[in-house]
Amino acid sequence: MSEQDGDFAFRSDSNMGRWHEMTYGGVTSFLRRRYSRDLSDVDVAVTGIPYDCAVTYRPGCRLGPRAIRAASVQLAELKAFPFGFDPFDMLSVVDYGDCALDPHHPGSIAEAIEAHADQILAQGTKLLSLGGDHFVSYPLLKAHAKHHGPLTLIQFDAHCDTWEDDGSRLDHGTMFARGVSEGIVDVASSTQVGIRTHNDADVGIEKLTAPWVHRNGVDAALEVLRSRAGDRPVYISFDIDCLDPAFAPGTGTPVAGGLASWQALELMRGLEGLNLVGMDVVEVAPAYDHAEITAIAAATIAHDWLCLVARGQERQGAAT
Repeated sequence: MSEQDGDFAFRSDSNMGRWHEMTYGGVTSFLRRRYSRDLSDVDVAVTGIPYDCAVTYRPGCRLGPRAIRAASVQLAELKAFPFGFDPFDMLSVVDYGDCALDPHHPGSIAEAIEAHADQILAQGTKLLSLGGDHFVSYPLLKAHAKHHGPLTLIQFDAHCDTWEDDGSRLDHGTMFARGVSEGIVDVASSTQVGIRTHNDADVGIEKLTAPWVHRNGVDAALEVLRSRAGDRPVYISFDIDCLDPAFAPGTGTPVAGGLASWQALELMRGLEGLNLVGMDVVEVAPAYDHAEITAIAAATIAHDWLCLVARGQERQGAAT
């Protein structure tokens, strides 16, 4: 056995590369990345946002970050598919741990998440966040908008999350309406994918419903997403209930008729080359999961975003 075997997360002194790990043992950081809050020369920090007090139906996604980390172990074993490379040969990534929250003081939640994200983004590091319920996207968007200006939101979701908002509520169904009203989401370039619930209100974001994607296909959806985003800063928010409950039962508000996991992954991979500035994957509730299929889907989606960032960095390096 080599000295570089096992527990890279706390034994390694490098944020690059990876060691041999038993898939069934060791520390479950996301993709076995090193736990660190030193962001010197770090390209991406992965962090958990374990909050679920804004849900409207089944609770439990506060345990989502832990489940996604545990489900990511096999993805850290081989070169990335279909990319054919190890993203950590070109991308410095750490697991930053979880955002510290006090659920007994609800008024502190949004501010704590925003400050947590600010601290990371201020160091020039991109942020991949694991929720938690979908409300956490609001303070994350606020933090990203400080650095990039109004954001192109690509939202994968069964729900539009733009129901009427009073400007202060903690609600995982209204926060994007607030983002639009505050000017941090650019509606002219933003798109929602997988929607299959109705809302009389229309804030102006383009909707590609789940039936539309089923009828028209992945390529047609990508044409819309890419043309609307252009070269603007893109923030991806992926609510796991975008997937049909057959592929993601472990979530709080499941809705029949959603995307298959293969469709979601093809859509994610088709976003290569866009100006990807941040991402969250939310609403994984492991108590309702079966054989980790929801957590595995979430981990794969997050993993593929990292691969897109790595590919973008590789091309940028080649250009210079």
